[in-house]
Amino acid sequence: MKSFLIIQTAFIGDVILCTPIIEKLKQYFPDAEIDILIRKGNEGLLKGHPHLRSVFTWNKKRKKYTHMLKLIALVRSKKYDVVVNVQRFSSSGIITALSGARLKIGFVKNPFSFTFDKKIGHRLIGQHETGRNLSLIKDLTDADYVRPKLYPQEEDFEAVKKYQETPYLVIAPTSVWFTKQYPILKWVELILAQDEEWNIFLIGAPTDFEACEEIAQLSEDNRVFNLAGKLSLLESAALIAKAKMNYVNDSAPMHMASSVNAPTNAVFCSTIPSFGFGPLGDGSRVIQSKRDLSCRPCGLHGKKKCPLDHFDCAYSIDKSQFDLPSFKAHSA
Repeated sequence: MKSFLIIQTAFIGDVILCTPIIEKLKQYFPDAEIDILIRKGNEGLLKGHPHLRSVFTWNKKRKKYTHMLKLIALVRSKKYDVVVNVQRFSSSGIITALSGARLKIGFVKNPFSFTFDKKIGHRLIGQHETGRNLSLIKDLTDADYVRPKLYPQEEDFEAVKKYQETPYLVIAPTSVWFTKQYPILKWVELILAQDEEWNIFLIGAPTDFEACEEIAQLSEDNRVFNLAGKLSLLESAALIAKAKMNYVNDSAPMHMASSVNAPTNAVFCSTIPSFGFGPLGDGSRVIQSKRDLSCRPCGLHGKKKCPLDHFDCAYSIDKSQFDLPSFKAHSA
């Protein structure tokens, strides 16, 4: 096998969770050329990736299908030996079907899987997403597990060096989905429960700045710093990598922490870890309600609001369930 294309044009976390495929292919085919097709806006995750030849992007927000036709032509021109489609949606299935690759691999749940040469079963409960993704290339490699991995560059670590002069914690308090997001006042309670010597950095996208600013203001702590929108994706990974603890929702920063093997407390509100998206870093821990809630989970990806208007899956989680690291122990 001389050339591979991986297709994953979903969101940031999904791209991170397909990186074990890159690692395993490079391990088995060290001289192969590996390319990846991702959603435009996510390419910063893979900047300087040592195992990738090219990162192609698909602009899904502007002239989506015009761009899709151009991508199909580009993919066909590359004459790939293997296309590995990580998604279960029709658009990626069309690109795979028309790729001209010698071997087309994807999940059987993709509507265009009838055009694939290898169709792999997809089990939602009881298997981590990284394991599901690796199953796509098991017959080409082996069944051994590989973690997700990002590669922050030297300049990314240099950009956050000024924040790392003393031990610190990181909180990524937001999510695209309301019911995946631990409430603002609960984050404030967690901050107030920490040793007062910690520097605490709040991270997120530019759209998360106001929510992070509200948390910083409500905490009334001059050691809480709002960095939302101020760091690139790999700079965020570099900051997460050396934090003494990362507090995240079931969202992209959780997978970012997994990719740099960082300690993590991951809060699961409306979703559940058995869907296969839990934290993977050493010493990581899932934080979730201890109550037996018949309404949980209310969906695979979370919702814009609690369907029952009580949000008990979040409000029943107490700050005592979190790991609260000792500043003195980590600064000694």
